[in-house]
Amino acid sequence: MRLHRTTVVWLMCLTTPCSVVVAAAGSTTINTDDTPQADAASLFRVFLKDGQALVSYGEFARLDDRVVFSMPTSSSAVVPQLQLISIPSDRVDWPRTLSYAETVRATAYLATRAESDYAALSREIAQSLNAVGLTADPGRRLSLIEGARRTLAEWPASHYNYRYDEIQQMLGALDEAIGDLRATSGSNTFALSLVAVGAPPPATEPLLPAPGAREAIEGALAAAAATTTPAERVSLLTVAVGTIDAERSSLSPEWAAATRTATLAAITREQEIDRKYRSLATRLLPLASARAAAADVRGVERILTQISTNDAALGSARPDAVASLVAAVEVQLDTARRVRLERDRAALRAIEFRAYRTTMALPLARLQRMTRTLEDIKALAGSTPDAIGRVLYNTERIQKSLATIEPPSELRDAHSLFASAVQLADSAARIRREAAIAGNLSRAWDASSAAAG
Repeated sequence: MRLHRTTVVWLMCLTTPCSVVVAAAGSTTINTDDTPQADAASLFRVFLKDGQALVSYGEFARLDDRVVFSMPTSSSAVVPQLQLISIPSDRVDWPRTLSYAETVRATAYLATRAESDYAALSREIAQSLNAVGLTADPGRRLSLIEGARRTLAEWPASHYNYRYDEIQQMLGALDEAIGDLRATSGSNTFALSLVAVGAPPPATEPLLPAPGAREAIEGALAAAAATTTPAERVSLLTVAVGTIDAERSSLSPEWAAATRTATLAAITREQEIDRKYRSLATRLLPLASARAAAADVRGVERILTQISTNDAALGSARPDAVASLVAAVEVQLDTARRVRLERDRAALRAIEFRAYRTTMALPLARLQRMTRTLEDIKALAGSTPDAIGRVLYNTERIQKSLATIEPPSELRDAHSLFASAVQLADSAARIRREAAIAGNLSRAWDASSAAAG
């Protein structure tokens, strides 16, 4: 076992960097946060498919079909001016963007956390090997070294391959120690998990320098071209003009003048396009509403065609505004169709209404002829036998007619009211005749009440 103990001591020295003191001699404060701490001003890049690279101050966020990030619009690294950017994710070169992001994270990690994490790893491995030297059981020693070996093998992949060559050297020494222990114990098995990991892939996206004033301006202009939101586009163009004015001393005078003129012209074009689309909506939406009220379905459909034609003439520059306008006009189109349907229904029902009015003409006339007699009954002013007989005759004829008439659904309540009036007229005449025969004033009042009804 002399050779094995020498190997263990050598490994402990290899895994203990000069900045780490073994627990027996003291302790060292180690950053135990699991998240690599990137510098607060880490600058990522969002690469567009056209080759343009937009600077992202900190990590970007991918939300459904959009990518959102904060872009510095000034050259100040201390207090940068930031603009929130939202562009379609299908315009982004994602392989380059993600590769560059990984490079930024790795660089930030290597500059901040790598050494302390490696010291913690070295301490853990040293403690495991120290336990090996103090353990007499061969199986336990083998288990401890294999555990240390697994920890080492897994560490580079999650720590951006920091100290990769040194870890490979330690893995080789541990493999020798494991082989010695297996030979001593007579074991001839071999675990595939102990095979050394391959070399790390080289970085594909080198870090770019921090953007200067011109790059910040060009980034704002590129973001303005990539965004699909008009308000955000105008905001970015305005910011670019402001940055040109603020950074004029560090810019080429010719480039600054030409870029400022072109950017102001672009802002004017955007504002003119906005004005034309607002004018289109102001003109067509009230017209659609008026045509809907008039049940002019074809007229509202022509407005939808006008919107499409005008949008094409304006270069389809405001898809959101057009979608909103089309949705509003389609609401009016639905209203026009409903009104048209109601009018068509009314026209069809008018035929039935006229037929009903014709069949009800005679019953109405009969009821009107009873008016004078019913007023006399109501006032207890006297009613001749002939007058009462005529009321009873007419109410009988009206009731027979009503029994054969089916009113339209819309007029059933009115029809029922008319039938009730006829029934009351019949009751008034019968009770008045009964009161006259009996000379009963109380029943005459009952007849008056019926006539009043």
